[in-house]
Amino acid sequence: MIPNIFTLGNLYCGFLSIGFAASGEYNNAAILILIGMMLDSMDGRLARMLKAESDFGKELDSLADIVTFGVAPSFLVYYTYFYQFGFLGFAVAGLFPLFGAYRLARFNINASKTTKSYFSGVPITAAGGILAILTLFGGTFPEIITTVVFTALCFLMVSRLRIPSLKEVPLPKYGTIVTIFLGCLLYVIYIGAYAQFPYLIYIATPLYIAFLAYRFVNWKNNKKNAE
Repeated sequence: MIPNIFTLGNLYCGFLSIGFAASGEYNNAAILILIGMMLDSMDGRLARMLKAESDFGKELDSLADIVTFGVAPSFLVYYTYFYQFGFLGFAVAGLFPLFGAYRLARFNINASKTTKSYFSGVPITAAGGILAILTLFGGTFPEIITTVVFTALCFLMVSRLRIPSLKEVPLPKYGTIVTIFLGCLLYVIYIGAYAQFPYLIYIATPLYIAFLAYRFVNWKNNKKNAE
């Protein structure tokens, strides 16, 4: 149940993100998607560490991913940019979870045939996280960049492009994006704008760092024993 609790936490972050986006609190919505990424990178690894992997957990993880990294980012992009195109913008935003769901379904049925060294197509977690980061820094990039990246990610998710996997590396999945997130957190604290973000971030971040530290130590011990 421990890995499933993290998976459900990921799903709940997606639900909260949609609510924050609908309320106009876009930074909170983006941060919650990134917190969902942190939880998503932990549940599978915890299941393997605790030898608690199950088909139930895998299916639950896919259902959580489609909400947090498919539906939530599409609502976020709609409310921050696509809303100005009316119904057309709403319809286009809805394409993202459709491509994401297709990608997840294809991954699930081919899981036994794929290698751990790469993914076939961009994972929905990474795609949703990229959209969240673009929204978080929406004032920095031209709006056309969001449209181009949104469209590219839709097709990259269902492509056959081989994306290197970090599953065998003692770092979290999509570690680059999470590292950027932690850097953003330090910047937010530095400028004193932390009151604008959900308090959940101050609970999730130290837990995640502790998990990474534990996993790195565990990897070093296993490597030493193997030698």
